[in-house]
Amino acid sequence: MTTPSKIEGNKDEAEVLYIGTAESEHIEMYLKAIWYLREKGDTVKVSSVAKLLNVTQPSVVQMLHRLDNAGLVSYKKGNLVEITLKGERIGKQMIRNTRLLEVMMRDALKIEIDEEMVCGIEHHMKKIFTDALCTLLNHPRTCPHGLNIPLGKCCKKL
Repeated sequence: MTTPSKIEGNKDEAEVLYIGTAESEHIEMYLKAIWYLREKGDTVKVSSVAKLLNVTQPSVVQMLHRLDNAGLVSYKKGNLVEITLKGERIGKQMIRNTRLLEVMMRDALKIEIDEEMVCGIEHHMKKIFTDALCTLLNHPRTCPHGLNIPLGKCCKKL
């Protein structure tokens, strides 16, 4: 979720900055983590999410209840976490964004992959940008870590 803020420059132009909310990025990180654990074939438990995100289990439980209320996961106390279709789309998009950014850094920009920078950018990418980046990179199938990059609409046209 982004909010536009207008910055006045010269009298003919105004720059618009979009400021993302920390809350939406937090939600995306949890859904990305759940998607990643499922991709690896791991059972998605509170402890596995906590370990991956380096947060406490009570923090994970609190967020899982919020995600459940938002219809992004299905979670009941003590049970395993099931991601909904809506949550799946968000988690998959975050993984796709991350892996394409890593390919861009390594292959196109010829710079060392900066995971902190990737994490900062991935939340602000719209699908049109992600698909354009994927096309620019010739639709890579794996990231530099050897993990599959989820297909986008641009890949399915091939």
